Amino acid sequence: MSKFPINKSNEEWRAILSPEQFQILRNKGTERPGTGEYWKTKANGIYNCAGCQNPIYKSSTKFDAHCGWPAFYEAIPGSLVYKTDETLGMTRTEMMCAKCGGHLGHVFKGEGYDTPTDERHCANSIALKFEPEK
Repeated sequence: MSKFPINKSNEEWRAILSPEQFQILRNKGTERPGTGEYWKTKANGIYNCAGCQNPIYKSSTKFDAHCGWPAFYEAIPGSLVYKTDETLGMTRTEMMCAKCGGHLGHVFKGEGYDTPTDERHCANSIALKFEPEK
C-alpha cells in the first residue's frame, strides 16, 4: 500500500504518462541537462507535478543556477516529501510529490546561491507541468 494519497499501479501510470514522464516520475530517472522544456522559462505561473497536477513551485522561487535543469529555492509548503538517496555512490536528498510520490529531482543545500534558503531544488522539466499565470 502506498503512503501517498494518489495510489496507482504501474499500468495505470503508463496509461496517463508519456514513456519519458514514466521513466522520470515512476522510475526515478533524470533528463539530460539542458534538454528540458522549463530550464530557461521565465514566465509567471505555477509548476505542477506532471503526474497528478499537485502545485509544487511558484515561478517567483525559480532562479538561474546555470546547471541545465530548472532550479527553485523553495517549494510550496506541503507539496513535497524528501528522502535520503544514496544511489550512484553519493548521498543526496530526493524530492517527491507529496500527493503521488512522483520523483521530481534532488535538493542541494549550502552551495552558496544568493537565495533566501541557500537551497537548489534541481527538478526534471518532464516531471513538471507549467501553468501560466492568468
